[in-house]
Amino acid sequence: MSSTPFRVGFVTGATPDKWAGIWRDRRHREPLQLVPVTEDEQERVVRDGEVDMCLVRLPVEREGLHLIPLYDERPVVVVSNEHLLTLADEVELADLAEEQLVLPHRSGWRPDVPQLPWPEMSVKEAVEVVAGSTGIALMPMSVARLHHRKDVTYRPVSDLEPTTVGLAWRVDRDDEQCQAFVGIVRGRTARSTRS
Repeated sequence: MSSTPFRVGFVTGATPDKWAGIWRDRRHREPLQLVPVTEDEQERVVRDGEVDMCLVRLPVEREGLHLIPLYDERPVVVVSNEHLLTLADEVELADLAEEQLVLPHRSGWRPDVPQLPWPEMSVKEAVEVVAGSTGIALMPMSVARLHHRKDVTYRPVSDLEPTTVGLAWRVDRDDEQCQAFVGIVRGRTARSTRS
């Protein structure tokens, strides 16, 4: 039994709670610590060994890392509650052509859309700007949910590519603990073995 916790980082918007719960049920003598990280630091914390594994938002540099894509996230536009786009169930990029786009500096996700210069800001600050009816913001749905406020809402953007969340760990850290967590994430039962 190790007293050193198995550390799993998770990028903003990712929700590792279900997998952490399964780990604790199956491996209760091996402590697990969940570590929130930003998109800017997600790759560094894995490579530097600050975490053993990390739920990351792609893309990340693959050299020296194992990476399993887990799920895709829909991109959304965040708008103030008074915005005309709230009348639609979903929008296309063409619907946003005349809007002032606010991109959070630390969102980690950069959609391939034109933008006007805007000061660097956090996701929270970008949502505050949107709430003031000064612009709109694009981000993964999970991030929009995390930073939801009563004075903003979001709509899916149908023609933007989804973002992908994956599980990354160093090639030289591919041990039994990492493989056990991979098994949990992939839905293996406690009795199944790695195939």
